[in-house]
Amino acid sequence: MRAVLFDRDGTIVHDVPYNRDPDLVAPVDGAREVLDSLRRRGVAVGVVSNQSGIARGLITPEQLTAVNARVDELLGPFDTWQVCPHGSGDGCACRKPAPGMVLAAAAALGVDPSACVVIGDIGADVGAALAAGARAVLVPTPVTRAEEVAFAREHAAVASDLGQAVEIALGGAVTA
Repeated sequence: MRAVLFDRDGTIVHDVPYNRDPDLVAPVDGAREVLDSLRRRGVAVGVVSNQSGIARGLITPEQLTAVNARVDELLGPFDTWQVCPHGSGDGCACRKPAPGMVLAAAAALGVDPSACVVIGDIGADVGAALAAGARAVLVPTPVTRAEEVAFAREHAAVASDLGQAVEIALGGAVTA
């Protein structure tokens, strides 16, 4: 694997719905260590994040930029940021589970999508990875639906935390 792409909310930072306040950004346990470990190994790291709050008028692009800057300050630097500002009904090619952001991240990093792993907390993250030809690892949280976990177990991989997700991503092991 040459690149690991992370979902933002619920995966590397605690999910604050439609967060427009950088002071509310809080990394999940172990995120900094996992990201630093990947960087030391020479693996590119990126973020792929649906942000429909912009389309819904709940956050401004400037607020999103400020929140992402705080994530970058706490956990970065990231080699690529890919953000979809569209709503679920907009029909764009970038909103996960569509492959657009994963493909754009791979292109920005100069790697084939098959050399990428997407780590996220919901089925849309897994779907986007698979649609782009990348590998996927699901790290379930309380919001992850049982059917999303079952799908990931069958078509991708499931990990108990970010550390295990990266081990799977780099080592190829699949857990139940």
